Amino acid sequence: MAWRKPSRMRGKHFLSCKDSAECSIIRIKTTMKDKLTTFSQQLRKNMTKEEKHLWYDFLKQLPITVNRQKVIGNYIVDFYIDSVKVIIELDGSQHYTKEGETKDIVRDFYFKRIGVKVLRYTNRQINENFNEVCTDILAQLENRQHK
Repeated sequence: MAWRKPSRMRGKHFLSCKDSAECSIIRIKTTMKDKLTTFSQQLRKNMTKEEKHLWYDFLKQLPITVNRQKVIGNYIVDFYIDSVKVIIELDGSQHYTKEGETKDIVRDFYFKRIGVKVLRYTNRQINENFNEVCTDILAQLENRQHK
């Protein structure tokens, strides 16, 4: 048995069985990155109401590249601006459970360690104080550009 990467399926890991008629190519490994990428694509197609509002009414208009549902390490972030190393997270109710808060602390520590700033806004802030959120994001981006 030999490893091989068929050109029509780049990036995937396969096992080729040379001597068996029943086994031509079997997918044997899906990496964590593959799973996260697939899930992030689904999240982009199914954004929350607040994510859509922030994206279509503000972030998409910025003169810098903003990625939606970006995989960074073992995490998927809501929005990522690579040019200034900023993540924008919109927190729904799941972030206010004990488990959610603990996960956020671990995530934020990881991002801080790799030099990425995390901006967190609640769904309520998006719904009730949208202009203030946008103003804060602009100020944070400006601050990061001058560092």
